[in-house]
Amino acid sequence: MKYQCTLLAVKDVAVSKKFYHDLFEQEVVMDFGTNVTFSGGFAIQQGFAELMELPTEQVLEKSNNMELYFEVEDYDQYLEMLSKRSDIHYVHPSRMHPWHQRAVRIYDPDFHIIEIGESMETVVKNLLKQGHSIEETSKMTMYPIPFVEHCKETL
Repeated sequence: MKYQCTLLAVKDVAVSKKFYHDLFEQEVVMDFGTNVTFSGGFAIQQGFAELMELPTEQVLEKSNNMELYFEVEDYDQYLEMLSKRSDIHYVHPSRMHPWHQRAVRIYDPDFHIIEIGESMETVVKNLLKQGHSIEETSKMTMYPIPFVEHCKETL
């Protein structure tokens, strides 16, 4: 068996396609009109209820039980870009996780949760630049020492 992708039910495939392209640099790999697969390995489907032969009211909005996760290198620049958009609905503002990664969660046009986090490589490199040892950084981020060592080599 081979896992293929995650599929999100959407109301308007054109709106969602633009959203994921513009905000997350997702390129279309396959476009079947009402079904689109992106370079990140997930797909969107318009008319999901009809396709599954479900009553429309059984396709829930804002269920808050799954998310897509993206990382960015320049987190502050990304937050600034988000702040300039009037179509962004926040799950929560930017915050720092216990492993020292900053992240924000937003909703897509169909109220699926998307988390955008500062890349963990950036987090590790910043902690090392602040003078933390490899061992301290590993403990602070919960990332293994070999990953931290790799980040230090690329500083």
